[in-house]
Amino acid sequence: MLIDQICELRDKLNKSILTEDYKVTYELSIQLDELIAEYYKQKCKD
Repeated sequence: MLIDQICELRDKLNKSILTEDYKVTYELSIQLDELIAEYYKQKCKD
């Protein structure tokens, strides 16, 4: 489910802030933004 993917990626992003370089964190942030946008698109259709 999309909300599960969002939660999983959010956790990964939070961990990357402490352990990864900026590029990894940036890429995860973009992916998370895209998932959240998709979630709200689907929510508006319902």
